[in-house]
Amino acid sequence: MRPIQELLSDKKAVLFDLDGTLVDSIGVWNEADELLARELTGAAPDRIEIRRFREDCLRRFRDEPEPYLCYCAQLKKRYGTDLSPRQVQARRQAIAHGLLTRTDYRPGADIFLRALKARGYILVLATTGRRASVDVYRTENEIIAAKAPIDAIFDRVYTCEDVAAIKPDPEIYIRALQDLGLPAEKCLVFEDSLAGVQAAKAAGLETVVMYDAHSDPDRPSINALADCQAPDYPTLLSSLNWGE
Repeated sequence: MRPIQELLSDKKAVLFDLDGTLVDSIGVWNEADELLARELTGAAPDRIEIRRFREDCLRRFRDEPEPYLCYCAQLKKRYGTDLSPRQVQARRQAIAHGLLTRTDYRPGADIFLRALKARGYILVLATTGRRASVDVYRTENEIIAAKAPIDAIFDRVYTCEDVAAIKPDPEIYIRALQDLGLPAEKCLVFEDSLAGVQAAKAAGLETVVMYDAHSDPDRPSINALADCQAPDYPTLLSSLNWGE
């Protein structure tokens, strides 16, 4: 493992995943899918099993033009609903909407972002999530807006609609590098999940893994790929001796 000071020392851009890495939202999507399942079946599903099913589906359909629509098609089959896949997707987004407006940054993430920005790093958001979800954070989430507004902090924002294949495919990171006109060795990625780390490493990028308990089932594989591991942002800031 390399220290964060060394990894940042020669970098020009820092690229961040969103869900789980910067914001406490993995639980939001688990809750949204649980509420959707309850609505469609009237039964209480297992949240861990829901997450694994979602991740398996997104991995299987990562090369499809609309992987989340494919996931919703699988939910339709799974729950036997008369709704179309598009209607399932719309209902899922509607359930998640209210939850996303109350989602907060991980403790210290906003301070870390502002510190990087103040030191001249180019900041990029590269998420597998849908642009509609990012737009909720951008325009309706007052917590995020008050701490570190996405449009003010990030120089570029990429979502699943910007690529043909989602993580663990490296396309989103390769595109970001091309758009920035920077080689991989001048960029650093922050991720939390196995799919995200695999995508970053496949693009030739050094990667800091932010610990997230939802990724514990994949922890050995994640740690084997990581260039640096951090339990949280206050620890990172402390090791860098950065203040505001």
